[in-house]
Amino acid sequence: MEARRLGILCSHLNPSSPYTTRDSILRASDCTSGSTSDEKVDSSNLQNDCVFCKIVRGESPSLKLYEDDMCLCILDTSPLIHGHSLIIPKLHYPTLEQTPLSVVAAMCSKVPLISNAIVKATDSDSFNLLVNNGAAAGQVIFHTHIHIIPRKERDCLWASESLRRHTMKLDKEATQLALRIREQLCSVPKEQMVQPSS
Repeated sequence: MEARRLGILCSHLNPSSPYTTRDSILRASDCTSGSTSDEKVDSSNLQNDCVFCKIVRGESPSLKLYEDDMCLCILDTSPLIHGHSLIIPKLHYPTLEQTPLSVVAAMCSKVPLISNAIVKATDSDSFNLLVNNGAAAGQVIFHTHIHIIPRKERDCLWASESLRRHTMKLDKEATQLALRIREQLCSVPKEQMVQPSS
């Protein structure tokens, strides 16, 4: 299965034709389930007005980098930097909390493979992995997605990189914060805390 996925990735990165046409690059995602059949993704869990769901259904164009039965990786159409890409689940989940652990695990398991290809293809040094979860965090499209943002030394992408960080004081306030977080973790049902087996 991994060899097939790698083959799909390589076929999109290195098309067999030496002449790349606009249609071969900018095309609708075919939304196959990753199997050899012609089945489409179950549309009962897709939203009509969601741009990512439209990409999964093949109704909106995308520059697809990777696809398997659970997720799709595309180039961001409003990139922060050259090579900025998104890993999206094929089914619609508005936020990370609403996304099943198995789907999050499937998306995250592709990060090393895809990010390595992006870093090499963009001649970058490293990358940021980012999830904007909720409006206050900057989420604009409410369909869970992971950003892979290639980085080069001194690219000045984040203003916060120039800010001086302060050492955390191990005081009463920090201790109370840690306690409140642990209490929240203890209130999570055990089945949500179990890590998916591989």
